[in-house]
Amino acid sequence: MPASRLPPSSPLALTALDSLAGAVLLVDANRRVASLTQALESLLGAPLKEGTPLADVLAPQGDLDALLSHGRETSARLRSIPVRVRAMPLTRAGRVQGWALSFHREQAPRDTEGEELFHGLWTQDPELRRVFRIVEKVARTESSVLVRGESGTGKEHIAHALHVLSPRGKGPFRAINCAALPPNLLESELFGHVRGAFTGAVRDSPGHFRLAHGGSLFLDEVAELPLDLQAKMLRVLETRTVIPVGGRAPVPVDVRIIAATHRALRREVEAGRFRADLMYRLRVVPIFLPTLRERRGDILPLALRFLEELQQRGTRRVERIAPGARKLLEAHTWPGNVRELRNVMEYAYVIGEGPVLREADLPPEFSEPRGGSSTHHPTSAAELDAEQVHAALAKAGGNRSEAARLLGVSRVTLWRRLRALGEADE
Repeated sequence: MPASRLPPSSPLALTALDSLAGAVLLVDANRRVASLTQALESLLGAPLKEGTPLADVLAPQGDLDALLSHGRETSARLRSIPVRVRAMPLTRAGRVQGWALSFHREQAPRDTEGEELFHGLWTQDPELRRVFRIVEKVARTESSVLVRGESGTGKEHIAHALHVLSPRGKGPFRAINCAALPPNLLESELFGHVRGAFTGAVRDSPGHFRLAHGGSLFLDEVAELPLDLQAKMLRVLETRTVIPVGGRAPVPVDVRIIAATHRALRREVEAGRFRADLMYRLRVVPIFLPTLRERRGDILPLALRFLEELQQRGTRRVERIAPGARKLLEAHTWPGNVRELRNVMEYAYVIGEGPVLREADLPPEFSEPRGGSSTHHPTSAAELDAEQVHAALAKAGGNRSEAARLLGVSRVTLWRRLRALGEADE
């Protein structure tokens, strides 16, 4: 066999190399490309032609001679991609037959222009970064804000940023989910109650409006407010006073309202489920959060960030995500958005073993056949039929959080559907 050639690499050998070492380039003794793993092809975004001179595609810090002779990891640019690279000589009978070069992408500093961590939300997506700039502007005002976004997109993070960046930032921040409580309890939680107002009211309660005095109140899933409570909410916004349940005297409140919903309030108004006058009060500045499937470039970086967080408090060390698992993560529709991704990575971290996160580590829904109605993920309570709900609850042993994860919806969405079925309090 000529010294300048490596033996041909079989598909099985390359697959094994891909699983064991990830992004690897095999170079012959003439420093020309012999073959590469799928992970490296994914990193490049395109194949490399066999016989291409290594110097045409790789520019290491220093020079090629130093990289190939010293075996130390160094920074380089693979085509235009910043990477860390290490070269291992492949020898037979004391003669160098070529090199195996292993790569991993060099992480840019967190404060670079291309990515941003904003009050708990990380992204490199231009659209979400544009939303951050809007939040910074609106925070300086007293305008009411309506945050629109699917479950798990980070609506409460945005609400908290609006509060912290505002002149009210040193005041209290209160949050309440309008879909998570029955109407009678929701009214008391919002406006407070006086002792004896109803059975169990053994003492006065101030309610969220008064507890948020001088600060901000975040009303999540505000579209779920019953119409009678919407009228009372409108009165509070107009008079800047609240009347506790069972009380008579109005109590002054100074609160900035930040509301959020996954529904289009205009359509709710047209359907007669939401008051137009309240919508105009709440929707002075609308902010729309993109879904995770609209910012697919964030999926794998976020997955790696969540793994880093898990490793801080766990014993498993995950060095990389296998190519097959990466493909499944990138192809998923993510109906639960970033919250779902975080849960999926925690599942995979706990279930799997070893330094590589593989397809088998992902939750069961990732291994189900794609295509057809069985892969459809409901995004609202109305899309969940009773059979789906009961099957998920049975599979989860009655655990509603796990059932919601199996259905690909938030726990609130599942609870809302159970309430419609008359089973919310079971």
